[in-house]
Amino acid sequence: MDLQDTSRRILELKAEKNATILAHYYQEAAIQDVADVIGDSLYLARQATRVKEDILIMAGVSFMAETVKILNPHKKVLLPDTSAGCSLADSCSPQEFGKFIQQYPDHLVVSYVNCSAEIKAMSDLVCTSSNAVEVIRSVPEDQPVIFAPDRNLGRYLIRQTGRDLLLWDGACMVHEAFSIDKLLELYRMYPASRIIAHPESEEHILKTASYVGSTAGMLDYVKRHDSGQFIVATEAGILYQMQKEVPNAKLIPAPVQKDNSCACSECSHMKVNTLEKLYLCLKNETPEMNIEEDIRQKALLPIVRMLELSEN
Repeated sequence: MDLQDTSRRILELKAEKNATILAHYYQEAAIQDVADVIGDSLYLARQATRVKEDILIMAGVSFMAETVKILNPHKKVLLPDTSAGCSLADSCSPQEFGKFIQQYPDHLVVSYVNCSAEIKAMSDLVCTSSNAVEVIRSVPEDQPVIFAPDRNLGRYLIRQTGRDLLLWDGACMVHEAFSIDKLLELYRMYPASRIIAHPESEEHILKTASYVGSTAGMLDYVKRHDSGQFIVATEAGILYQMQKEVPNAKLIPAPVQKDNSCACSECSHMKVNTLEKLYLCLKNETPEMNIEEDIRQKALLPIVRMLELSEN
C-alpha cells in the first residue's frame, strides 16, 4: 500500500477497533496526520487519562507508552516499534540510579518524564519540560532535591528557581547535537530571526535564545509572533505541526555539529516508527506495552501528583 492507502486503512481500523492514536510532535508527518491527539509529553499524559477508547496507540517512544499504560492499566496500550527508545532514558539505569539515591536519603527525588517506569517508581515527583519549573517551586525550599536524568534541564531549573539541585549526569543526544558556531553563523544570515530552544539543550545554546521552553511552549511562542522568522533548536519533527499552525512564519531548523545530509537534529528513536508499522500495530494489536503491577503502582503516584499540580 502507498501512504494514502495506508492512512485510509488506519482510519478505518481505528473505527473498527475503537482505538485512539496519540502522537508526539517529533513523529513523522504521515503519523501526525492520522493521529487523534498530537502534543508534547505533558499534554499526551493528560489526554491519556481522558480518552474513552479501548485501545491506545502511543506513536512515540517507549517511556511515553509506559506512561500511558501506567495511567490506563485496564486498556490495551500499543507501541508501533518496541525499539523506539530514548537516549536520555537510557542514560539513567534503574540499578545505578537506585545506588545513587541511596547515598542521599534526605533528598526528595524529582524525575523528568523522559525516563523509564522503574525510575519513575523511585521518584517522589515527575515533571515534564512544560511544568518542571512549577514542580521544583512546589517543593519547600529547605528540602534538598535530586533531579534526574537530564543535566541540561537540571541546570536550567537551577537558574530559573535558584534551587541547589543535585543532578544526575544524563543528557539527550538530540538536544546536545546543536552546534553553537553553526547556530551563530545561521543567525548572521537571518539577523531578524528569533532563536527558540528546548531546555534540554546545552547552556551555550540557551543563552542565545529569545525563548526557552517545552515543545508545546515553543509552538505557542511562534503562534504569538506569527509572521516572524524563527531558528528552532529542538527535534525537527516539530516543524511540520508548527508550519501547519503558523503558515506565515519562516522556520529554520537549528544546525547540528555533524556534517551530514540533514542539517537539522532528528531523533533516530522517534523516527523508528513509520506509518506502515503503525498500521500493522493497529491491525495485529501488537506489540503491547505491559508493566509489572508493583512498578506501575509506585510510578503512578508521582505522575498523578504531577498532573494534579499542572491542573492548579
